[in-house]
Amino acid sequence: AASRSSDLFDEIVMAEERFHGEGYQEGYAEGSHVGVVEGRRYGSLHGAKIGSEIGCYLGFALTWQCLLQKCVDEKNSKKIRALDSLIGMIRKFPYEDPTYDKLQEDLEKIRGKFKQVCSMLNIQSDFRISTERSSLTF
Repeated sequence: AASRSSDLFDEIVMAEERFHGEGYQEGYAEGSHVGVVEGRRYGSLHGAKIGSEIGCYLGFALTWQCLLQKCVDEKNSKKIRALDSLIGMIRKFPYEDPTYDKLQEDLEKIRGKFKQVCSMLNIQSDFRISTERSSLTF
C-alpha cells in the first residue's frame, strides 16, 4: 500500500514536469510553423519590392539606351556605355537564387550605377515605391 501511494505521489509531482515538457514541444512545433509562414510572407514581399525596383531600373535604362542611339556623339557614347554597364549588371543579377550571399552588395552596386547614369542624364534619381498607391517617381 505504501508503494502504491508513493507511485501516486510521484505521478502528481512529475505531472508538472511532464506537462511542461509536452507544452514546450507543442509550443516549439507551433512556433516553427508560424515562423516558416511569416518568413515566407516577408520574403515574398521583400523580393517583390526588389524585383519591382530592378525592373524599373531596367526599363529606364533600355528606354534611354534607345533614345540615345538615335544621335551618337562623344557625350552620348559615354552615356550609352554607362547604360550598357547598368543593363549588364541587372541582367547578371541572381533573381532565382534567394541564398546568394552578395545579393545586397550587388543591389547596392546597381543602385549606385543607376544614380551615376541619372547624374549623366541630368535626371533626379529619387526612386520610391509607394505602398499606398502604385507609383514610381524619379
